[in-house]
Amino acid sequence: MRVVVLSDTHAPRRWKSCPPAVAGHLRHADVILHAGDVCVAEVLDELAQYAPVTAVCGNNDGPDVVAWGAPETASLELAGLRVAMIHDSGQAKGRTARMRRRFPEADLVVFGHSHIPMDVTGDGVRVFNPGSPTDRRRQPHGTVGLLDVEDGVLLDARIVPVT
Repeated sequence: MRVVVLSDTHAPRRWKSCPPAVAGHLRHADVILHAGDVCVAEVLDELAQYAPVTAVCGNNDGPDVVAWGAPETASLELAGLRVAMIHDSGQAKGRTARMRRRFPEADLVVFGHSHIPMDVTGDGVRVFNPGSPTDRRRQPHGTVGLLDVEDGVLLDARIVPVT
């Protein structure tokens, strides 16, 4: 299963429509995860044209994103891998222990908010932030995450530049 992970698209200020480099990855997606700060539900509708979408709501998301179906947290299984999602995982110090306590069943926790790409394992959980494809802030590139999952195993996790 190929999973494309996005966060912090910040439409319409930063995401006018799906950037071509992002669309190139979405065309191969079996599932799309969006870790919040979509800002307008139309982005989720646009993403859903490529593959099924699971999204959580971020601190900049309004009622339309919640009405679309984005809760504060989500738990799902992707090809047997237990995945939890949240927008803001809190401060860096103690993050993996905090995410393990918050999502004790998860193998992987996907989050956003900081716009800083990250893939870290600790305290029995892997935490993954894809960064932002459109609002890179102090990062050298806009990024998305790509996950390959099979039989409950995360075979590959990559953060790839799209700008």
